[in-house]
Amino acid sequence: MDLKKTINLSWDDFDELRDPRPDANGFDAVVERAISRRGFLGGALAFGSASAVFGAGVMGSATSARAQAATFAFEPIGISTDFDIHVPKGYQWKPLVRLGDPLFSEAKDAYSDETGIAIEMSDKVFGENTDGMETFVVDDHVLLAINSEYVNPEINLPAASEGIPQTAEEVQLLKNLQGVTVLEIAEQGEGWAVVVDSPFNRRITHDTQMTMDGPAAGSDLVKTSLDPEGMSPKGTMNNCGSGKTLWGTYLTCEENFNGYFGTTGEYDVTEGHTRYGLGGEARYAYEKYDARFDLSKEPNEPNRHGWVTEINPADPNSVPVKHTALGRFKHENAAMTQTADGRVVVYMGDDERGEFLYRYVSNGTWSEGQPHDGLLSDGTLYVAKFNDDMTGEWLALTPETTGMSIEEMLVFARMAGSKVGATTMDRPEWVAVNPLKVEAYCALTNNKNRGVSANEGGDEQPVGGPNPRETNNYGQIVRWRPMNEDHGADGFAWDLYVMAGNPEVYNNAYGGSENITAGNMFNSPDGMAFSSDGMLWIQTDGDDSNEGEFAGQGNNQMLVGNPETGEIARFLTAPNGAEVTGLTWTPDGKTAFVGIQHPGGSWPDGAGKPRSSVIAVWREDGAMFG
Repeated sequence: MDLKKTINLSWDDFDELRDPRPDANGFDAVVERAISRRGFLGGALAFGSASAVFGAGVMGSATSARAQAATFAFEPIGISTDFDIHVPKGYQWKPLVRLGDPLFSEAKDAYSDETGIAIEMSDKVFGENTDGMETFVVDDHVLLAINSEYVNPEINLPAASEGIPQTAEEVQLLKNLQGVTVLEIAEQGEGWAVVVDSPFNRRITHDTQMTMDGPAAGSDLVKTSLDPEGMSPKGTMNNCGSGKTLWGTYLTCEENFNGYFGTTGEYDVTEGHTRYGLGGEARYAYEKYDARFDLSKEPNEPNRHGWVTEINPADPNSVPVKHTALGRFKHENAAMTQTADGRVVVYMGDDERGEFLYRYVSNGTWSEGQPHDGLLSDGTLYVAKFNDDMTGEWLALTPETTGMSIEEMLVFARMAGSKVGATTMDRPEWVAVNPLKVEAYCALTNNKNRGVSANEGGDEQPVGGPNPRETNNYGQIVRWRPMNEDHGADGFAWDLYVMAGNPEVYNNAYGGSENITAGNMFNSPDGMAFSSDGMLWIQTDGDDSNEGEFAGQGNNQMLVGNPETGEIARFLTAPNGAEVTGLTWTPDGKTAFVGIQHPGGSWPDGAGKPRSSVIAVWREDGAMFG
């Protein structure tokens, strides 16, 4: 495989090029309502006695962007196709922190558009390709914890390297620009800014020392030659979405970890390697310069990644903890809430075509001011099964239900999900829990393989249920209401909050649900977060060609949805080439921080190389954001 030709592929396309998915036949049960747009909406956007809440508003939603302004505190904006940020009238934005910006004074000149970032300063600056983020208040200090998912080597490496690391030093540079940044911010003369040299500022990279807890920690599956006890992994990688614990710590989620591992020799290929897409050459050639990433030398090292990792932003000397009880897969984010009796719940999606949606429920309970030890290491992992009658259930993953040991079940959670018959989903991304109602949402971003081929485990991907369209290039958002208004209940009712689509191109299911119009259409919902007023903010990571079936959709964007009425309005558009990902607010709710990943052009500086950034957005009148 020629890495020079694949370096700019999306992570899922890189996976499928390196390890093509098996074909599957026999998809005869194509749901008829997926063919008729109105026929589908008649069933999937309402259920039972809840239809007044979940369905009626959607069916009667506004038909133009201007009409939607009555619901929202801004006038929705149109699409863009340029290399800039656009927000509604009455709002302003500016960069808060860019790739290479210093966290410490010694790194104030670390970034150069011509020569890149000096290796010795690369762990003292803000990393690349921002993703999930959360806000924390420690005494009177405001902190942000922000993921840096991956790197663009052609931006960071010398031109002579042609986008592929040529030395161990260049690999180290890329390692240091990924992971997590904890930084302090404060209001200064021109708004919010990074507090350089704050004692809270910290970089966590692919080489930072970690620990593990839960049933799989210390098992033979996670032992390596450098860590024979299986308790001290190094690094967190491909940090995608995020979460915030009830007790005020940060959850960073390891997604496409498999792409960092390759081999320089022969090794025994296991079912676990295959299911998780391991093998061949790594994306950044790590295995050529660091034996830890060489499958022929350390076949268990990948088992130490793909977890939810907890970081304490308040303590820069704290050791991050990988929680094995939450299962190993391509974690998108981790949305925490509680059951009616006080147990901790974490909802998680496995972002790959045809993989699953998960829920973790702790055995212990928590309340404000109480200890939280063991709450993310002692509990039960579940996987979702969606039925066509708009009901669903959480299937417990246990040695009894899977026939696997507890360690195997957690390290190979995908295989455990297959054994109990979980529903294959259209790339489950961010989960968001409504702060005002007992309901949750999951962005199913897209799935070109729906109704076409099986997942890596051989599980078929039939059309139906919450995945109603074959070759789904637009995506949808599924929501569910737990039985008895309790996130600990094993049963739930579900519907689709929205099916993205293009009503200007299609007059069927691919035109989207009826709350999709020419004025708000989009594709590939990805990031999601609720604001305190119960509005659902939706961020996209899709096709921004503005051509063919995506004509009229423009660049990626951030929208806001009203869960009660189903109305959706466009709030922000990103530079061409960029994904909008990550959203958090200041403690007073007056400024939003939004991540802009892999922008094109020369954004945001107006000249030179593009730099992924977090931007601040606020209302000109100083009122609450929204």
